[in-house]
Amino acid sequence: MGTPGTADTQGSQGRPGSVFAFPNPVNEYAARITAGLVVLLAAATLLTGFGWGLALLSAGFWLRVLFGPRISPLALLSVRVLAPRLGRVKLVPGPPKRFAQGIGAAMTTAAAVLLAAGVAPAAWILLAVLIVAASLEAFAGFCLGCALFGLLQRRGLIPEDVCEACNNISLSRT
Repeated sequence: MGTPGTADTQGSQGRPGSVFAFPNPVNEYAARITAGLVVLLAAATLLTGFGWGLALLSAGFWLRVLFGPRISPLALLSVRVLAPRLGRVKLVPGPPKRFAQGIGAAMTTAAAVLLAAGVAPAAWILLAVLIVAASLEAFAGFCLGCALFGLLQRRGLIPEDVCEACNNISLSRT
């Protein structure tokens, strides 16, 4: 396996070697740093009303969902520069993190569409909700998307084999 949190293809979701592979496991600290960078960009977008910020956020989420951290500028900065400087690694399952990125992609895309349609208040509300969720991940280590993934898996809506390590949530809370 490669460096924790990098997009090596061993143990990745998707076909090994696939361009759409996602790392599994993921370095929790790299994910939290990426979330912190999302908070900064989203807060700047909200405070300035700069609509291109929504497009940048949305593109970043889609890049992370589709390709893992290999292409996203925020993820590359987190995985290759900032997280290694911490010198700490905590490996967590990748599938819930990918699911959380998907939620971020959906929210930022919806906010960008709402803004383009002239419904700015709804767009800014979605962005504020995203800031809260990303702040929980970045500053408290609580991934709301991951919790939702776990709930859906316990309800049988996400098959257990998608993330076998997720079946026992207590294992990841050490």
